[in-house]
Amino acid sequence: MNFWNNLITLIKQHGEAALLYVLESSGSSPGRQGFKLAVSRDGEMEGTIGGGIMEQKLVELARSRLSEGGFDPFIKQQIHKPEAGKDRSGMICDGEQTVAFYHLNKHDLPVLEELISSENAAVKLTHEGLAVTEVNGNQQKINLEELSDSRWQIMEQPGVRPTAYIFGGGHVGLAMSRMMAGLNFRVVVLDDRRGLNTMQHNRWADEKRVIDYREADQHVEEGAHSFVIIMSFGCRTDEIIIRRLLDRNFRYIGMMGSRNKVDTLWNTLRQDGYSEDQLRKVHAPIGLPIKSETTDEIAVSIAAEIIRVKNQGG
Repeated sequence: MNFWNNLITLIKQHGEAALLYVLESSGSSPGRQGFKLAVSRDGEMEGTIGGGIMEQKLVELARSRLSEGGFDPFIKQQIHKPEAGKDRSGMICDGEQTVAFYHLNKHDLPVLEELISSENAAVKLTHEGLAVTEVNGNQQKINLEELSDSRWQIMEQPGVRPTAYIFGGGHVGLAMSRMMAGLNFRVVVLDDRRGLNTMQHNRWADEKRVIDYREADQHVEEGAHSFVIIMSFGCRTDEIIIRRLLDRNFRYIGMMGSRNKVDTLWNTLRQDGYSEDQLRKVHAPIGLPIKSETTDEIAVSIAAEIIRVKNQGG
């Protein structure tokens, strides 16, 4: 949300600004979908669309258009290959990105202020301009609905803050809370033990709940912004939690444990009629295989896997 706040400040200070927004990206493009940059006529900037000579070139284009008295929305494709002819960006990192340009002034401030005032507000960027709409909280944060040379529509929900539901408030859960809070996740820690020292000292969690694991499904919201991390006290409680959550829809669900533990539990669940599709949803053993040893290293491996899923969809 900081970008949109800073864009408002930029417009108030300079009376206008150009917004550059990456609609789509592919390959090793330095500017990923949703990257954005605001620039004033005198060159004050906020954000990035990927940096390098490509960004410098497009910033100068935006400033030129501002100096001409404004402009209607348009898009520019940038191809990051030296052999590209038209739309060559000047970079050689491979990939492509499509950037939309908007001229914004003080007349756009009410729309931008509406955007930052509501958690369910989304900015809609089209070939006609910028608007704000209300969306379902379970939608993807960025959704490209149309893209051609003359027409496009993309929606971004800036107020969405993903939630990490951590089952297990012990030492690893404490390290996991600290890690996910640092990545701007809302952190909810759930445990069935009362008076747990590590729960009491967890200052990174937004919520801490002592629950009955047999009611785990009642404490986790479904949807694209929910990330479930299972690291409870033992195999028995992990199994209780998994059985309550396998039928639910989350962006990510993972369970900590050895390969032997996972295989044993999965065989039990298969015998009870759970399908392979249901079991494949669970990242287990959880985390990237980086030979983690300490609690902080385990948290890093899990966080890295979650970021990969969040940013790349798998």
